[in-house]
Amino acid sequence: MYRHFFKRLCDVVLGLLGLVVLFPVMLACIIIIKCEDRGPAFFRQKRIGRHKVPFSMYKFRSMRMDTPHDTPTHLLANPEQYILKCGRWMRKYSLDELPQILNILKGDMSVVGPRPALWNQYDLVAEREKYGANDIRPGLTGWAQINGRDELSIEEKAKLDGDYVRLEGFAFDAMCVFRTVFSAARHEGVIEGGTGAMR
Repeated sequence: MYRHFFKRLCDVVLGLLGLVVLFPVMLACIIIIKCEDRGPAFFRQKRIGRHKVPFSMYKFRSMRMDTPHDTPTHLLANPEQYILKCGRWMRKYSLDELPQILNILKGDMSVVGPRPALWNQYDLVAEREKYGANDIRPGLTGWAQINGRDELSIEEKAKLDGDYVRLEGFAFDAMCVFRTVFSAARHEGVIEGGTGAMR
């Protein structure tokens, strides 16, 4: 019952609240990106949603326009060469993820859930299938995000996503949101160009 109605209601309320409260921050990000690099401030990326149905996920553009498209950062030969100066601190504090509030309001995502995989991250999608983690809405943040993020291997990340499926509930989601605020402030688990880089 929580997943099908109350969680969606919480997503809409938190999404609208986040849009209002964070609008000045989002506007500042747009201006700074446009001042540093020609091109749009936003970009869309094909991601895997609930039941493995693709959707377009919104992000602030933190990399140059000539960055290879639909390639995970950890698969780029030298990701540092593509990241904008403003993109470094946006990614450090996860500000590039803020436009996903629009995905939450649209119903593509939830506030909490497994982070949506790129359409070509077949290994991650396959691992998540073992735990039923492909059958719920992906999230802006999630259990794996606050327990290692880029430090985690694909297998570890998928298992934590499976743990989330098993433990999902209002109290657990509230705890994930609370811990996300502190993790983002301390930029924990952020490693450019690395999945499982600390293992």
